[in-house]
Amino acid sequence: MDYQVYIIENPSGKIYIGISEDVTIRVVQHNDGMSKWTASYRPWKLKWRSVRMSLGDARKLENKMKRQKGGSGLKTLMHVYSAEQPGSSSGS
Repeated sequence: MDYQVYIIENPSGKIYIGISEDVTIRVVQHNDGMSKWTASYRPWKLKWRSVRMSLGDARKLENKMKRQKGGSGLKTLMHVYSAEQPGSSSGS
């Protein structure tokens, strides 16, 4: 199975970093209150997702991103591992 690392954000700017086989379904689960930590901070919107990778590589990237504490290192990792983002257009 392939996995993706993802970042979701709520309206107050709080972010959550996780991994999933199906990011779209996982975001719905976060918004339905199926994750204990994120249930208190709904609603969530997908901010970013990585390219697909093995579970081991996804866990390594997730941990590396969490250690960045939202700084410039996180933005660099987001750029390097980025998949096409929600709402992006190739013609701009």
